[in-house]
Amino acid sequence: MNDSFRKMKGLYLLLFLFVLKTVCISFHYSVPEEKKKGVLVANVLEDLKLRKGELSVRRAQLVSKSTKQYFHLDTHSGNLLINDKIDREPLCGQTDPCMLLSEIVLQNPLNIYSIEIKIEDVNDNTPKFSKDKFDLEIPENVPTNSQFLLESAQDEDFGENSIQNYTLSPNEHFQLYVKSNKNGRKYVHLVLQKPLDRENNSHFGLTLMAVDGGVPQRTGTVQINIQVLDNNDNFPLFTQPEYKARLKENSPQGTLVFKVEATDLDFGSNAQITYSFHQAPEKIYSFFYLNEINGEITLSGQLDYEEETSYDMNIRATDGGGLSGHCKVLVDVEDVNDNVPEVSIISITSPLAENSPLETLVALFSVIDRDSGDNGRTVCSVEVNLPFMLKPTMNNYYQLVVQSPLDREKVSEYNITITAVDQGSPRLTSSRIINVQISDVNDNPPVFETSSCEMQIRENNIPGLLIGSVRAVDLDTEKNAKVIYSLLPGKVTDGLVASYISVNSESGNLYALRSLDYEQIKDFKVTVRATDGGSPPLSSEVTVRVVILDENDNAPFFLYPLQNSTSPCNELVPKSVEAGYLVTKVVAVDGDSGQNSWLSYELLKATDPGLFSLGAQNGEVRTRRALSERDTSKQRLLIVVRDNGLPPQSSTAMLHVLPVGGFSDPYMKAVEVSKEEHEEDGSLTLYLVICLAAVSFVFLLCIVSFAAIKICRRDPRESFIAAPPHFPPARPDIPENGGDSQSGSLSRSYHYDVCLTGGSLSSEFRFLRPLIPVFSVGDPNLNVNQTPPSASQDIPDALESTKPVEQARASLSEDAAPRSGAPGCTVNQATGANINCGQNDWLTYQ
Repeated sequence: MNDSFRKMKGLYLLLFLFVLKTVCISFHYSVPEEKKKGVLVANVLEDLKLRKGELSVRRAQLVSKSTKQYFHLDTHSGNLLINDKIDREPLCGQTDPCMLLSEIVLQNPLNIYSIEIKIEDVNDNTPKFSKDKFDLEIPENVPTNSQFLLESAQDEDFGENSIQNYTLSPNEHFQLYVKSNKNGRKYVHLVLQKPLDRENNSHFGLTLMAVDGGVPQRTGTVQINIQVLDNNDNFPLFTQPEYKARLKENSPQGTLVFKVEATDLDFGSNAQITYSFHQAPEKIYSFFYLNEINGEITLSGQLDYEEETSYDMNIRATDGGGLSGHCKVLVDVEDVNDNVPEVSIISITSPLAENSPLETLVALFSVIDRDSGDNGRTVCSVEVNLPFMLKPTMNNYYQLVVQSPLDREKVSEYNITITAVDQGSPRLTSSRIINVQISDVNDNPPVFETSSCEMQIRENNIPGLLIGSVRAVDLDTEKNAKVIYSLLPGKVTDGLVASYISVNSESGNLYALRSLDYEQIKDFKVTVRATDGGSPPLSSEVTVRVVILDENDNAPFFLYPLQNSTSPCNELVPKSVEAGYLVTKVVAVDGDSGQNSWLSYELLKATDPGLFSLGAQNGEVRTRRALSERDTSKQRLLIVVRDNGLPPQSSTAMLHVLPVGGFSDPYMKAVEVSKEEHEEDGSLTLYLVICLAAVSFVFLLCIVSFAAIKICRRDPRESFIAAPPHFPPARPDIPENGGDSQSGSLSRSYHYDVCLTGGSLSSEFRFLRPLIPVFSVGDPNLNVNQTPPSASQDIPDALESTKPVEQARASLSEDAAPRSGAPGCTVNQATGANINCGQNDWLTYQ
């Protein structure tokens, strides 16, 4: 129970402190009227218990409750100064005390202090009468002690500075009688002390003086002329001494306010009554008109409840004999809802950061309606669907605060309409538009259109060539939206990406830093980063694939026949070949790609143009007809190969074809033919005859030796029958018919070893001996008589085995070289020339 009681006491204490903090505290000061501008009224720092300079920090403002700003608050020193000369009389009139209300508004936290400044009156006005003289007509039979009401003087000062006394010039018939009403207004009566005698004295001239109580005293005088009339013994009388009327403030001019009526029992001119205002201030004449004949009071001016709520006036009725009667008319002014609410902005925060937290103060303003009652009660609102809300505070003050997160990229500014509506009938509405700019915060990274893109550039470009452009968009503004482009580190084949390409940091343009070669690099990727200038900076990346387009910058290159300065390329062709015989296959390659690497072959020049043909696509050199004895022993073919580029490029190669007769062994020593030889050399025939004789001799010697060895080793028990040739077992991947020209392989009776070295166009091709001897069927020098008959019967069978060798030779010539433009190897059965198939490749034929 005690714990609960303590908690309740603590809550009540906190609530009390909070109420004390928010309650409006009032301070009272006073200042005389008519002080000059800049006169010090008071220093509010001590009363507000604030340090010097805190008013400026908390954005203090002095808000006046009147229509005019009479005071000024110096926020640096805390001095409350007079801003404009103050005249108490038009400001407050006879109202006491005369107070000017203001409020000091402090922010962060919000505190409101009420300032009441009393305006003290000074004697700055002289008593005045409405006229310079008054005329009175008094019948001679008026009894003594009769009172005649005189017009009082008007003094706009208040209190002691107003009229305190009246004096009358000395005379023996009249004296003054001064009477004050409950409001302190003094009424002056002229009292008859001695009977009048018109025959003795028909006119009196008196001086009436009004004296105020100021220091120094001020006075005002008026001349009273009294005319003594003949006897008139009845006074005009009103039906009642006081009348009351109510009138709305917006009543039009000419509206009947009231009608007064008096009667006189006399007859004739003494009964003719005229009506007039008596002792009325000037403002009565401004707003009301009195018909002197019928006593109707009509409205002649525009009433304003906010300036004056009631009027009182004295009406005098005078008969033809000079006698008069008096009454009072009170007019109450009713309030009309004719003032719209006024929205007064005290402070506004603009621009407002888009990351401002909720409940951030955007604007502080007040709403004032000069009407009274329900006409002066107001309700304030703002538009819906805004990230702001109104929070009412005390004394018709409102705070506009943030109620939902802001986003400058969606809405960069708000025109907020504040609407104030009063509770009158009909209701009046006013509005005030405030503009709030939203300042940018770096909350959006740069964004590329796509996460990756592709650009193309032709090879052999000039350095510094524009490849393309990337662009990132940042929704922020100013420096937060300034995008800087850069390349991320990376590698392209054997170098850094920064050595191949660069990016303009401002425009995003990509430039090639070097000339690119399609044959070395086909494409590569770079990553471009876009970074904004915010703090902290935000960034995004895009991957750019740069594709190099091929150009026809490589001429075709002959793989076979290889053109070098060391030795010419020779092809040996049997003279017994028929038309369509495959002599060799020309192979060329092109380092370009696409149609730039499509090759076509053409026989540009030949010793005998009608002897050979060249395949335009496959490069095959074939005989067009059978060779004859009339054909020269040296055929020179000039071959040109062209690519399909634009413009096309070409290369030429020289091929020497040597027709040779009387041999079947595919291995023949290459015959050197000079490249510079353009005519028939007679010595070449001699050399060929010698070579053929030597070869035939060696060949016959080998056959005889082989036959002798076989006879010597023959078993005596066996008959002399020659054994058939022994072939090694067939491989499964090689058909037994070694002469199948369509397979493109050599006979299994030959062993080929091809060694290809990388990066070189010269290779070694070794042609080993045959596993079995090959006999020439057509050789007339073969001695067969030494062989027993039984063996001679087997020799033709062995000779038949040489046919597959011939067929294999033809097959090798036809299919050894690959088609143009495709990787492969070419084997020349006559010269043993080596062709580069690729780097570090070994190819073995068995």
